[in-house]
Amino acid sequence: MPEGFIPPHGGYRKLLSYQRAEIAYDATVRFCERFMDRRDRTVDQMVQAARSCKQNIVEGSMASATSKATEIKLTSVARASLEELLADYRDFLRVRGIEEWARDHPHALRLAELIRAPGANYGTLKNGLEHADPAVAANAIIGIIKITNYLLDKQIKQLEQAFIAEGGIRERMTTARVRERARQKGQEQGTEGTTGTRETWKDQGE
Repeated sequence: MPEGFIPPHGGYRKLLSYQRAEIAYDATVRFCERFMDRRDRTVDQMVQAARSCKQNIVEGSMASATSKATEIKLTSVARASLEELLADYRDFLRVRGIEEWARDHPHALRLAELIRAPGANYGTLKNGLEHADPAVAANAIIGIIKITNYLLDKQIKQLEQAFIAEGGIRERMTTARVRERARQKGQEQGTEGTTGTRETWKDQGE
């Protein structure tokens, strides 16, 4: 069978960026329910920004089958949505006079340690993400957002390098056509060679 030109795709659940984005989304939904007025338009904006990040990673992963450029674009949209969400959490802290944890803050270091643990998930971080103090909860979610941003930045660079090295769907289609034509030509030549040999044997027998 000829080799196809559509690569494996859709494995977004295995992406660390998606796993962390999902945590950020779930945490944001709970945070808004607990600490913000439902009538505040910021609530919808925060939840939608968190969802946009997660869903664009999904869509980009699926689109990678036929368009690497689309995957890069959608992953970049996911990154932009998460940056918007980060700004909302920083606004929450700033207007309340709450400081954002520095990188070397004990809680930030503990969060980084937990998220690096094998199989880390929402439950692993729940005590911080759902802390009774909104200052702790907001900072914990900011930490997850920063980690996810780092993963998305790295993912985008890898996608760009893959596009440069491998090209897009047009290049893969052309390569697949050339390979298939060469295969068919090889089969035709092999058949002709076999027929010629049989005719020679026939002549000798006569």
